[in-house]
Amino acid sequence: MMTLPLAQWLSAQRPDDAPVAWLGDHTWTVGQMRHDVAQLTRQLQAHPGERWALCFEDSYLFIVALLGTLHAGKTPVIPGHSRLSLLDEQRALFHGVLSDRTLGWHGPLFVVASAKRDGGEATVLPALAPDSVVEIFTSGSTGTPRRVIKPVASLDNEAALLAERFAERLTGCRIVASVVPQHLYGLTFRIFLPMSLGLPLHAAMTWYAEQLVALPHTHRYAFISSPAFLKRLDHDLTPPPIALIMSAGGMLPWRDVEQARAWAGVTPDEIYGSTETGILGWRYRAEDDTPWQPFAGVRFAQEHDAWRVFSPLIPEPAGLVLDDNLAFDASGLFRLQGRRGRVVKIEEKRISLYDVEQRLLALDGIVEAAALPVTRNGRQGIGVLVVVDDATRARMTGVTGKQQELAWRKALIPWLEPVAIPRYWRVIEAIPVNTMNKRVYAQLQEFFHDPA
Repeated sequence: MMTLPLAQWLSAQRPDDAPVAWLGDHTWTVGQMRHDVAQLTRQLQAHPGERWALCFEDSYLFIVALLGTLHAGKTPVIPGHSRLSLLDEQRALFHGVLSDRTLGWHGPLFVVASAKRDGGEATVLPALAPDSVVEIFTSGSTGTPRRVIKPVASLDNEAALLAERFAERLTGCRIVASVVPQHLYGLTFRIFLPMSLGLPLHAAMTWYAEQLVALPHTHRYAFISSPAFLKRLDHDLTPPPIALIMSAGGMLPWRDVEQARAWAGVTPDEIYGSTETGILGWRYRAEDDTPWQPFAGVRFAQEHDAWRVFSPLIPEPAGLVLDDNLAFDASGLFRLQGRRGRVVKIEEKRISLYDVEQRLLALDGIVEAAALPVTRNGRQGIGVLVVVDDATRARMTGVTGKQQELAWRKALIPWLEPVAIPRYWRVIEAIPVNTMNKRVYAQLQEFFHDPA
């Protein structure tokens, strides 16, 4: 199957009645998308703002916003969330917001909707600039929003690289997903891959297994999943016809691989990569310890205790240093051996421990904080050690202490992903440090060994 770059998604090569997305009983066509994109393009051309944040739940309207922004000569900014408090905090990063709802945003906002009809006349969209980019913001190791500039050409290349390996199995499939397009995995697999191959995509997010099994059994599906979704599958439900399962964003336990295979009759294909690097490797596990195979053109070089990666998807000639530790075998395949920095993955969400600590320090009563991943009964969450001021310590006795913890958790809700809100709390006199005045995280973990 040939892939089309983003600049040609709505070209005359695709007929007006070709389906692009569906939701419930409605199917959008190329002609309808051309009309919707043209309308938004004109709106954006008439506005002086150059950078527009994309905040969507509906994937069809996300694509309309992405294309409208680019064809208008503007820059789409993907903040990775739609939480009003964080958008307001980051308003310097963009000039306005595009969304499928009002959000309560005070500033330039276009609520994007679909006319659900063809334009009736030939729609000619302005050509894309050859250096068009998409900006994605993700938490870096410092915890501040990290801007990752993705040339549209790199995203097109990533879709082509995926199609080279998976197109034959994707033929005739519809695309459904449990991952949002606000992160690179969802953007590439849920948006760029189906649009480049002309495969219809589901406009709605799949949150629950019940939604997946309710899909019409008259079609074949490729399911773009997270490991967390596959862990929670209800194996008593009858799956729809699934031809391909993709999993990325975190490690997929072997038990869940076996259960997904038994349930759907398909072994998940796992993808390794990051927002900064794009896809780097893949594997199809017949046994637990199957190594990863690099994608074509991806090259790794050891640099002291780290690995630098070079790829046709990485615009920087010097490549990028990975957060992960790798171990290679003689055939060039590799295994993952943990993360180097203070960014951890919990339920496929990339969590900056630094960011969690900064949010804690902004709360009343907390004067010092340390965050770390804690595993209990096979489930990982964030644990925090906090040092409080004298007035707070005097209040935190018995039931009052638990109430204070709940109040802090509630205060963090507007600022952190649900999985980043600390699950385990310890109030201590002082956070221990070594002779170099540095925190030793193995020592901090000891505070969570006692489950009481």
